[in-house]
Amino acid sequence: MIFNPAVPYEVADMIPAAYLVTGCLVASIYATGMLRGRRDRIHRLGLLIPLTVACIATPIQFAVGDSAARAIAKDQPIKFAAMECVQQTSTDVTEYLGGRCTSSGIKGGIGIPGLDSFLVGWSTSTQVTGLDSVPSDDRPPANTMLHLSFDAMVGICSALIVLALWLGVVWWRRRDFPQSRWFLRATAISGVASVVALECGWIVTEVGRQPWIVYNVLRTSDAVTQANGVWVTFALVVVLYVGLGATLIIALRTMSRRWRSNDAEEEVPYGPDTNPPPTVAATSR
Repeated sequence: MIFNPAVPYEVADMIPAAYLVTGCLVASIYATGMLRGRRDRIHRLGLLIPLTVACIATPIQFAVGDSAARAIAKDQPIKFAAMECVQQTSTDVTEYLGGRCTSSGIKGGIGIPGLDSFLVGWSTSTQVTGLDSVPSDDRPPANTMLHLSFDAMVGICSALIVLALWLGVVWWRRRDFPQSRWFLRATAISGVASVVALECGWIVTEVGRQPWIVYNVLRTSDAVTQANGVWVTFALVVVLYVGLGATLIIALRTMSRRWRSNDAEEEVPYGPDTNPPPTVAATSR
């Protein structure tokens, strides 16, 4: 179950994604603070360090994700066909950006002739397996959602690469990160955007694998528990997480109020001392 052909590209895809999302989320908080006028050293470091980590992870994530998509086209061709809404097995398959998936293909999307085949096998003559190769009950559901989620994930990652290039070029020329409000706005948005990309990736993974829990071994319908007691456990978990969420919201609101009021921090061990003792030189004088 753990050591299977999908492990190399799935694990390699998830690890940089974790650094990307975490880096963008942390940087977005400090970018929002800087947009509100806080330009101190703490905010500069709080933005620069996690954003640098995210910007390094982003092109790695894009490259690994591209390799994973080709591996899926080989190992799980029906999942790939649902992601790209390829109805019939053929070559020179058009890549569509956006649009609605129908039984006759994509409607309303922007088509790039031959690109889908090229991305799968580096040639427009590469054959791409279509949904027509299996019965309808072996095809993933919600193909439009799958297709749009895949496009959103790739699109957001591409936009984050532009943000990384922006940071890299300005740092290379000035040895500082961009100070414009547009850069700070883009960084502030990157936190939410990275989470959206992550969730879209999970939609592609979890909906795209259906109707299988274990590909070609165990179907989703056969894996669902029939035990009625599962609702008790589910209710307890929901209550637990609602309580944790409420506690987090209260804590964040309290911290936000203190932040806005510029209250002095209480003394902490090894924290900055507002009344440092006199130096040795001052004492000797």
